[in-house]
Amino acid sequence: MLQVGDMVDGADVRLNERADEIIEELRSSRRPRAFVISGPSGVGKDAVIQEMRVQLPDLHYAVTATTRARRPGEIDGVHYHFMETAEFEGLVEDNEFLEHAVVYGNFYGVPKQRIRSSLASGQSVVIKVDVQGAHTIREIIPQAVLIFLAPPSMSDLLHRLRDRKSDDFDVVIRRLNTATHELAAASEFDYLVFNETNQLGKTVQALATIVNAEEYRIAQREITL
Repeated sequence: MLQVGDMVDGADVRLNERADEIIEELRSSRRPRAFVISGPSGVGKDAVIQEMRVQLPDLHYAVTATTRARRPGEIDGVHYHFMETAEFEGLVEDNEFLEHAVVYGNFYGVPKQRIRSSLASGQSVVIKVDVQGAHTIREIIPQAVLIFLAPPSMSDLLHRLRDRKSDDFDVVIRRLNTATHELAAASEFDYLVFNETNQLGKTVQALATIVNAEEYRIAQREITL
């Protein structure tokens, strides 16, 4: 004969089974994220990305392609994919750049293929672009997380640009003028991080906090390219 206690136990079993189903649904709803790091030229994006590779090795770091000359110490495939103009234009024709633009007379673009394969394998990606490129990516990937990297001051940015010793003075001035317009666009980003002088570790820690928080966000949508 069926007892009241048996009915309660059965209801409990069904309840627990449904709860486990919900938990599995929540687990399966997690999606890899696309983090876009941008900011004015000279703000320190390359140094930040290099340190992020050490501190956050599980992320995929997209490598930008460019036709500009390689600077001392730069490694092809690590800092940039250095290409001839014809090769770059061929990828443009094949629609194989997430975004591309001419910056100070050189072509820059973010190849899609490695980003596509990383996202498909469940790996979040980090994409470094200029401010114009960040806006383009937001249109293509609305769920991308845009992070603006800002200098502590314009005088500090000037010192960083001059210390690179890779640009003529007139190019440095152009970069500073452009930076003024780019800083005005910071409010259109999702996060703002100041890259203080000699505080690289603190900057990367702030970025790690953003990455960790975003990867636990509920209702993530799948990214397709």
